Parts: sequence; C-alpha cells; structure tokens
Amino acid sequence: MRDDPARFPVDAILADLQRALAAGTRLVLEAPPGAGKTTRVPPALLGADWLAGRKVLLLEPRRIAARAAAEFMAAQAGERVGESVGYRIRFESRVSAATRIEVVTEGILTRMIQDDPELSGVGAILFDEFHERHLHGDLGAALALDVQANLRPDLRLVVMSATLDGERVAAWFDAPRIASEGRSHPVRILHPPARTGEAWPERGWPFGVRRVIETALAEADGDVLVFLPGKREIERVRATLADLGDALDVLPLHGDLALAEQHAALAPAAAGRRRVVLATNVAESSLTLPGVRAVVDLGLAREPRFDPNSGFTRLDTGAISQASADQRAGRAGRLGPGNAYRLWPQSRRLDAERTPEIAQVELSQLALELAAWGTDALRWLDAPPAGALAQARELLRRLGALDADDRIAPLGRRMLALGATPRLGAAVLRADTTHAAFACDVVALVEARNPLRGDAGRNDDFRVRVAALQASRAREGARVREVGAEPKSLAAIVQAADAWRRRCGSGGSRDALAMSTAIRGIAASAAPTTAGSAATAVGDVLVHAFPDRIAKQDGANPRRYTLANGRGARLADDSALYGEPWLVVVDLRQEDRDSLVYAAAPFDPALIERDFATRLVRERSVRWNRDTRAVDAFEQRRFDAIVLERRSVPTRPEDAVPALLAAVRELGLDALPWSDHARELRLRVNALRGWCPELGLPDFSDAALLASLDDWLAPYLTGKRRLDALQAAQLAEALAARIDFAQRRALDEQAPVSLRVPSGMERRIAYADDAPPVLAVKLQELFGLADTPRIAGGRVPLTLHLLSPGGKPVQVTQDLRSFWERTYPEVKKELKGRYPKHPWPDDPWTAVPTHRAKPRGT
Repeated sequence: MRDDPARFPVDAILADLQRALAAGTRLVLEAPPGAGKTTRVPPALLGADWLAGRKVLLLEPRRIAARAAAEFMAAQAGERVGESVGYRIRFESRVSAATRIEVVTEGILTRMIQDDPELSGVGAILFDEFHERHLHGDLGAALALDVQANLRPDLRLVVMSATLDGERVAAWFDAPRIASEGRSHPVRILHPPARTGEAWPERGWPFGVRRVIETALAEADGDVLVFLPGKREIERVRATLADLGDALDVLPLHGDLALAEQHAALAPAAAGRRRVVLATNVAESSLTLPGVRAVVDLGLAREPRFDPNSGFTRLDTGAISQASADQRAGRAGRLGPGNAYRLWPQSRRLDAERTPEIAQVELSQLALELAAWGTDALRWLDAPPAGALAQARELLRRLGALDADDRIAPLGRRMLALGATPRLGAAVLRADTTHAAFACDVVALVEARNPLRGDAGRNDDFRVRVAALQASRAREGARVREVGAEPKSLAAIVQAADAWRRRCGSGGSRDALAMSTAIRGIAASAAPTTAGSAATAVGDVLVHAFPDRIAKQDGANPRRYTLANGRGARLADDSALYGEPWLVVVDLRQEDRDSLVYAAAPFDPALIERDFATRLVRERSVRWNRDTRAVDAFEQRRFDAIVLERRSVPTRPEDAVPALLAAVRELGLDALPWSDHARELRLRVNALRGWCPELGLPDFSDAALLASLDDWLAPYLTGKRRLDALQAAQLAEALAARIDFAQRRALDEQAPVSLRVPSGMERRIAYADDAPPVLAVKLQELFGLADTPRIAGGRVPLTLHLLSPGGKPVQVTQDLRSFWERTYPEVKKELKGRYPKHPWPDDPWTAVPTHRAKPRGT
C-alpha cells in the first residue's frame, strides 16, 4: 500500500466513524484514492466494545490488492502476515488463530457466508472499493444485509469507495455517510494526438504508447504508470521499451504475476533509477505505487461480459468509464503535481460510471448461490435482470444443478464447493473418474483463448486443441508445430489445467496422455466418429458443460444441425467435422437463422440416455404442415428440442384446432377465406368503433383478431384438419357472432352498408381503414339535396364521388352545397355536351333527381 507511516487523511474522521458504528450497524465511507481507508479503518475498529474480540473482514475485489493490504497492515503492526492480520484469496491462505483482521476476496466472502450464515467470530465486514461493482461484491453485500436482518443484528457493515454515488448507496444501505479528504495534488490532463497508424487498435498502437511514455519521462521526474487492458498488451508495450535506457526499470503489474514480481512493482525505485509500470486496472484503486508522477492511460479495460457465442462470461476489451479515468489520472497527483496523458480524443464522451457486472454477465453462478441460500428476495443495489436470471436457472436445470422446483441439487452443492463456473464444474464433476485429469485438461482449454494460430486456428474440431495440449505436456515440440499451436499459450493452459487437477484431486496425467494418444490424427480423418469410441472422449466431457448445445445432424442437410436449445447451427464449407451425426458445440457465431459452428466435438449419444434421462420426453405432437397445408399428428420422443424418434398417427379432432390456430398466427389472417361481406363488416365495425367509442364495439383489427383466435375462430374449426375446409360463410358468421343484437342494430343505423339517395336508389358506402367513408353516386341522383349526407349520428360526413352518366368521377367533395353553388355550373357546361340525353337543369336545387336519361321527345 503506502510506505509512509505518517498520518493519512482518513485519520481525521476515524473518531466519527467509530462513533457512528457504536451508534448504528451500517455506514457508507466515501474516501478518495490515497486517503488511507483500506489500511487505516480496519485497525481503528479493533478496540471497539461492540466488536467483542471478533474479527474484522476486509473485502477486496482483487487478489493482488488483498495481499498488499494485509502485508502493509501487518508491517505497521510490526508483525508478519498471518498473525493479527492475514488474508485469504483463491488457492492461498495466510491466517491463524490469532488473526483479527482478515482480508478476503469476494468469492471467499460468499463461501464464508454460505458455510456459516451466522458468521461466527466475525464482528464487521468492510466492503472496500465497492464502486468496482463486481458480481460477488454485490452478492456478498446482499447476503450480509440478509444475515444482519435475520441472524446477526449486531453485525457491522461498512461500504467504502473512492468513487461512487454516495447518496444512492446510502439510501440502499439505509446508512449515514461519512466523507474523508484525499491526499492529492493538481494533475494536468493532456490528450496527445496519435500519429498515423498509432491509435488503438491499429497495428502500431504500442509504438504510440511508447512515444507518449518517452514524453512523460522527459516532462516530469519520477515514475510513469501506464494503464493497459491486459497481459497481452503489457507484453507488447514492454517489448517496445527494451532500448529506453539502462537506468529505467520496466515492470508489469497484473493479477497473474508471481508474488516476487508483484512486490517489485509495488516497491519504490532504487536510488538513481526510474520505473515504468505497465499495469492493468488492478492499479486503478486500492494499490498505491510509490514514486508515480505521470500516468499514461490507453483508456481501455478488460471487463467481464456475457458472450452468447460461447455461453460464458468472457473478458471483453472496452472503453473505461469517466470515474475510472478520473481515478487513474489521480494516481499522478499523490506526491506532487503530475501529468495524465489520455490516449483517446478529448471529444470522446465516456460513460459516467462503470456498468455493474450483475447487469452484463451470465448469472448461472449467482443463481446457484441464491438457490443454496434459499431465496433471491435480497436487498440489492441493482437487482439481477429477471430475464438473465431465468435463463441462468434453465441452464442449471439442464446441468443437473437445480431440480425441477429450482431447489439446489447435490451436484449443485458440489459445484459450489469446487468454486468453478457451473458449466465447467458440471464437466469435471460428471466426468468418468478414470478420466478426471483428462477432463481437467479439456475444461482448461474451454476457458482459454484458442492456442491454435493461423489456418489451424480456424479448425472447428475441438479435439485438435486437446491433442496440441497433450503434445505440449509430452514435450513433443514437433507435434505442437504440426498442429499449428502457440507454445506459450499451451504452457499457460497446462498451468491452468494443473490447477484444475489440484482442485479436483486429480493430480495424475497418465489417463490424460493415454486418451490423447487415442484422439491424435482425428482431425485428418474423413470418417465420422464411431459412437462410444475413444475418439468421443473430448465430446463426452464437453456434453456435460453444454447440454443445451448438443446438436443432431439434419437428415436432409448434412451441414445443418438442430441444437437442444431449439436453435439451428451449420458447419463451414471446409469443416473438419463434416459427416458427424452428433456434436456438442463449444463455440459458435450467433446469427438470425443458423449459427456458424466455430468449435465442436463428436460425442457418444448414449450419454443422453444415461446422463440426461430427465430431459427425455415422449409426447404426442401436432403441427401444421406448410407443404400439404394440413395438420399432421405424430408420436415422438425428444431430448429438449431434438427429436430422437417420430411416427405418424391419426389426427384427433381436439388436436387439430390448436395447430390450425397456430398456422393462422404464422401465416396471418389473409390465410382465411374472407368474403367481401366479411371484409366489409370488419371495416364498418372498426370505423364506427373509432367514431362512437361509447358503443363498445369489439376490436376487429388484425392484431386484436389474431390475439383472440381461441375465442372467435376456434369453435368454427372443430372437426377440420385443413384451413381451406373453413367456408367463407362460416368465417363471416364467426366474425358476426362477436357483435350482440344492440351493437348490430347500432352498426346498421350508424355505419350502414348503403344509403338511399334522392333518386330512390340504394348506393353502397365504401369503408376503409384510416380514410373517410365514400359514397359514389351519379350527380343527377342528388338533384335537390342541399347538404352532404352524414353517418355515425351526424358525426362523419361522407366523401362524395360525384359520377358522370358514364360512371366516371367528375368531382370529389364533402361539401355538396358548395359544389352546387360554385362548381356545378362549370361541370354542367362540360357534361351537357358529352351527355345530351341526360338532364342538366340550370337549377339543381329544384330539379327532379334521376338515375335515367331524359324521356324520348323531351
């Protein structure tokens, strides 16, 4: 942490903090970077009466920060880590019976609460750097609030952060807020323009970073802290700095470093030397790097996001938030005035706050924890999205981690004890015990970046990756090169696989190597894999991680597959898996119709019967056949959406109606036999419904009719297997049955089919959607009529299409009086010459209306 034992800014508010926790059980502490909250607050609580000799848990979101915090507090107490101050992180623990302050990472806290809900021996939990909003941090806080509310009302809970919405957090936490001053100096913000080809993600971006580092070293004394998104980027920039000078130390800083390398990055520079620390966002908060006077920030971070293509939460590189940018820049102002060089355009606008992980990651791990806890009715700052949580529970049911009632199953409890994601936990826990080490190798490859490069990287047979990993284990360099793998990537995956083996108690590798021998050369074989052979071993492991991605080949198209989740998938034209009848898909590219398979492996379909029996269903199925335009009935046996067996059976009357209704929903209302009368009825009802809503007429729009098919159409489809068996008269009757007697009378009065005009003839009114009703009538038939006819109780004037004796329109109007007065004289002149046998009186007001020509001799 800090190497200066002098007073910290947070010391000024420690007495206020102690009084607040003596009077209440919850508190929100806002303290900017450098205030000292991480290492000064926990020791300040040890003498409190309410603590009664119990432990203080300090929750740190990152392992490197947890270890560093414990080491600093132990050093300030003149002790070694593991005495009064200790830590517990994944795969590492330094605690003892004497430990009073225990620094833990987020997953460790969740396990502690699940294993001992009363938190025996714990008096307080401090949630440090809460603004990072990790999933386990949010879950840990929600669980701790539940424990406090129901089991431990004396438990103290403190949320601490450098950058958070204190008012919102305090409202959620129902707690007072205390703010501390920070220790910082002015920081000059600069946006140096990138040269051609040097902006992220162009090829030359590492040289652009180097150029700005050189500027930072020249413009200020002290060390330079460079923020980069991940280890790969750190190594690329590090390679460009090799010739910067003998007096410069270039040090990486990320969570996967060995302990000695972490200490080197956190220690001050030796006399006469300067340092450039290349860090991920682990250096953004909690950690203080001595000597830093300049920050170079690429503006990127690798954050977890759910990847629907792989089914996992992956680390995705994206822009940081404004809060993160400000916190990073503040690192340059700890010792004195500093500079922060931001490698993005000043015009770019960043999101104000970091998006909580709970809103953007896959939630199966959270759903499993909640099932183990027994409820999800917790007090959340941001509740898990309902859709994502439901999707996660469906996955857990497929994996066997939850039962049909969403209660945790024995396998789910074993997954939690293993501490792995549910998918990978299911793969290793359900693997054959004689092949446990092999299963660990397979899952290590699943969670790693593809180690194959170039053309080999496009090989969609996942078994090639397994063969490459085993060749690396056997130190067969020629074989590694032959399959096109990257040795460094494989070495890292071997380490990850060994960690899996230790976790699962499967340290040996003999079975894995033996299995590798069996699968070598498979990708080059053109023959489909034989079910149950050793060559299905990879898929037999993967099928337990991806039961929703089990895929059966389409009988009509060998490149197409139906997935158990109901989606379709297809192989690339050059697929190494062509001809395989069964696959389990590990990675794919989601597309609107059939997703493209990126990685898969064949498996033994007998595992469906053995390990997924509860997902097998035998049922009668009825469907609409587009080709025959009739209803077909089947008896079928299926695994989720994959049909395993099917045979045709006679259609029962009660079966057909739902299928016919489904066909109408699919094809639309135009698939029905509409008569002119039925169409006109719909138009009249919808028009009058809009003009006179008080009549309460039903909605005859397409959307409303489709939504209510079961009510009005279903009774008229009984006994039918085809839509064309429905007669037009029956359809009209079905529609008319929705209108009662009073409504029908009002309809005929207010929106009549026709209107008697002055000539004594009935002329039809044309109704249309979103247009006024039209009355087309010969001009002479309206002689003597002064005003435009109206319907709907006088509310709606008809649009008159005035026709010549030959039926051609001569005028369109809604103002008949104005037509007679102004337009008729001109129309009369024109039509009198064209139709001399028809009457064209000078005074249309008193003329006799007629639909005939003049009598002979007149």
